[in-house]
Amino acid sequence: MTIGIDIRVLGKGTMTGVENYTINLLSRLIPLDKSVKYRLFYNGLRKPNLKFEWLKSSNVKLKIWRIPNRIFDLFLRFLRFPKIDKILKGVDIFLSPHFLLAPVSQNTKTIIVFYDLSFIRFPEFFSLPKLLWHKFVYPKKQAQKADFIVSISESTKKDLINLYGVQPEKIKVIYPGIGEEFRIIDKNDPQILKVKEKYKIPDEFILYFGTIEPRKNILGLIKAFEEIKKERSKKVLEVDWQGFEGLVKNHGEKFVDFSKLKLVIAGTKGWLCEEIFKKVKESEFSKDIVFTGFIEEEDKPYLYNLAKVFVWPSFFEGFGLPPLEAIACGVPTIVSNKSSLSEVVGDGAIMVDSQNLDELVFTIKEILSNSELSDYLRNQGLKKAKEFNWDKTANEFLNLFKEFHLRRGFGGQV
Repeated sequence: MTIGIDIRVLGKGTMTGVENYTINLLSRLIPLDKSVKYRLFYNGLRKPNLKFEWLKSSNVKLKIWRIPNRIFDLFLRFLRFPKIDKILKGVDIFLSPHFLLAPVSQNTKTIIVFYDLSFIRFPEFFSLPKLLWHKFVYPKKQAQKADFIVSISESTKKDLINLYGVQPEKIKVIYPGIGEEFRIIDKNDPQILKVKEKYKIPDEFILYFGTIEPRKNILGLIKAFEEIKKERSKKVLEVDWQGFEGLVKNHGEKFVDFSKLKLVIAGTKGWLCEEIFKKVKESEFSKDIVFTGFIEEEDKPYLYNLAKVFVWPSFFEGFGLPPLEAIACGVPTIVSNKSSLSEVVGDGAIMVDSQNLDELVFTIKEILSNSELSDYLRNQGLKKAKEFNWDKTANEFLNLFKEFHLRRGFGGQV
């Protein structure tokens, strides 16, 4: 069995969700069964920086083209040429880790990974060029034409069915995993201090980690942080604590000194992020808000371990890996009650209405001031995180390939 895989998503050198997913999946998938041959395709004018150990595996062949992607995409879009499987000298199944244009021959079966349809549900969070790009690659047509789809959550599967009209039996949910490096780290570990100094991390802080863009509701988090610093939110709230009710004490009435508390916003700039930086610049607490910029992969677990609380108030997520990484590191975590996040964290975090500022403020303050609640969340989060690992994800993909390969001759469903 020969599997073709499109790794053009790794060409930008960034580490957003798609790139992380692809790298982690292939690092576990390729070594699983050396009898399965993998032929990987990459294209880009610039020389790729593909320094991955799994590329050296005996069952891997990498084909690199050096054509400008804008020109290459025009050929793929309007001429459906060249066929990617032909470039790879023939494959049984072609896997696209993203819905980039990738025409293949009629006899080659295709599997596409879909992360979310946020560009359909929330187009206002995307720039015009990005929306035009989505129209150019016509993901709806790709989804309908694909032989099979892997969705990273039940939430995305429902959107594929309801918004794109994809048949449910053509979709399989395979959750991402988290690496073993995301764990509780001893606070005396010298690497923690190095990471703290490297990114100028304060002593006590609320952490957001991810792409800096409107869809993540970072503006809402900044407003909540300002309210906490002002100590204005004292009211009793009706919060859906999902079984945590007995751990919430005094409904936020106790006084806690938040004068030293900071907000750390970690990650790279995304689409339409200008308003976020403008808001921070104009804030009276701008000196208490830290932007770290890009975080090196090896530094991520240490960053999580330094945080007092992790907050992910996103309006929409196809999955949401950072909250899962946070709870695996033992960080009390708050997420919005939107889209797939209930699947990800379950009872390992507290879910709030991302559009209710008072609720977000109260919940952050309660975690920071209630050690019993924090300890409970930490323990529940660690249990939940154990359900996700990349080895399991890779095995599910391998089993899908094998089953699909056996059935590909008669055109039935997997």
